[in-house]
Amino acid sequence: MSLKQKALRGVLWTAIQNWGGQAISFIVFLVLARLLNPEDFGLVALASVFFAFMQVFLDQGFSQAIVQRRELEPDHLDTAFWTNVLIGGLLTITSAASAGAIAALFKQPLLTPIIGWLSLNFVLGALNSVQTAILSRELAFKTLAWRSLVGLLAGGATGVAMALTGWGVWSLVGQQLTNSVVGVAVLWQVSDWRPRLRFSRRHFRELFSYGINVVGINALNFLNRRADDFLIGYFLGPVALGYYTVAYRILLVLSQLMIGTIQKTAMPVFSKLQAEPERLKGAFYSAIQMTSLVAFPVFLGLSALAPELVVLVFGEQWRPSIPVMQILGWIGLLYAGFYYNGPMIMALGKPGWNLALNCVQALANVVAFAIAVRWGIVAVAASYVLRGYLMAPLTVWVVHRLIRLDFKTYFRQYAAPFAGAGLMVGAIALLKPALSPWLPLGAAVSVYVLAGGLVYSAALFVIAPDLSRRALDLVRSALPDRRWRKT
Repeated sequence: MSLKQKALRGVLWTAIQNWGGQAISFIVFLVLARLLNPEDFGLVALASVFFAFMQVFLDQGFSQAIVQRRELEPDHLDTAFWTNVLIGGLLTITSAASAGAIAALFKQPLLTPIIGWLSLNFVLGALNSVQTAILSRELAFKTLAWRSLVGLLAGGATGVAMALTGWGVWSLVGQQLTNSVVGVAVLWQVSDWRPRLRFSRRHFRELFSYGINVVGINALNFLNRRADDFLIGYFLGPVALGYYTVAYRILLVLSQLMIGTIQKTAMPVFSKLQAEPERLKGAFYSAIQMTSLVAFPVFLGLSALAPELVVLVFGEQWRPSIPVMQILGWIGLLYAGFYYNGPMIMALGKPGWNLALNCVQALANVVAFAIAVRWGIVAVAASYVLRGYLMAPLTVWVVHRLIRLDFKTYFRQYAAPFAGAGLMVGAIALLKPALSPWLPLGAAVSVYVLAGGLVYSAALFVIAPDLSRRALDLVRSALPDRRWRKT
């Protein structure tokens, strides 16, 4: 099987993992949102801020180093495994010991037992990090997909069952722990690799020299992704954080569905093409264009339909999430292209560059959030989007330094999807005042989505017929059934 076929098959299985996993998670999330209150989600979101920071130090970047290395020896794997297990145990003990202090900081006593139980995830995560890296390196995304889906199903079933029987916020804790335990059990069952009682200083140094930059990048990503949660939770409280979390969760789900599918395969594929600059550049352009093709209408549609979707899906109690969701939808346009910058930089062995870029972004985010939080969660969302667009030229320039982008070709990848999505939003805006007084909310949303999809598809076939045909060909080539392929 050629690298292109492996990559496409990897995209297919990553899509199954992402779409299936997000579908399971989203359905569970909807059920729990009806059964629990915003404060429950806010409390777990506060705990998640702490765990996201501690998670930075769990893997030491060894997983990415395993994926990226051209030459990999058994001692690399053994050393990575035992290092991760040791650090995972230390993080679990540290988290449990500091739970009371974290609860006191946020003035939420219930955080103490929540953090204590969730700290077990560090040990569980350490037990499967090397197996996950090996399977990613081998583009064995089918196995990873099954592991993820089984864990999500088990965790979701546990969370819903606990919520129905009155466990409240503990339903969210039980969901996470069950997911982790089942995921570890499945991966150890399907993976052939087993650790030996070996530790090599030389191999540790080789992994650490690459991984230390990843740790720095992950720490800065924590500031990028979690500084808003921390500031909202500290200054505005768990209820406001609950509203913000629901809106951001929708953005995260959609970004994983539309973008994460290809992004997970990007670094392994880019790494294999690092000796072929033109093929590497072509793969980069193609990833951006195909992702924009799907992501642009989804994120702009989210902004346009947020008032109807929030009430229909979550209920009236979540109305404060509407303006946050409308604003955050615009950052999705940047995600479509900029999610690939990090994998490209890492694949070319420049983690220090990625570290510097993330440092600037993290600093900008923290400053923006700190200024905006006094005006509430809507202002925080707006500051996040504004920072993203102001930083965009810098991230493009960094990638250009590595692969010498043709800027005309680069920006052309976005043109047709953006034009089509703009026409789609215009059509929805025209339909809303005409139909909303006459149709039930569910029926109206269905009409808006159907009409928007038809307008977008028609616009693409008119504006960019070649792009439309290439997209269909890519879908056919990724499908395992030969009957769908051209002869």
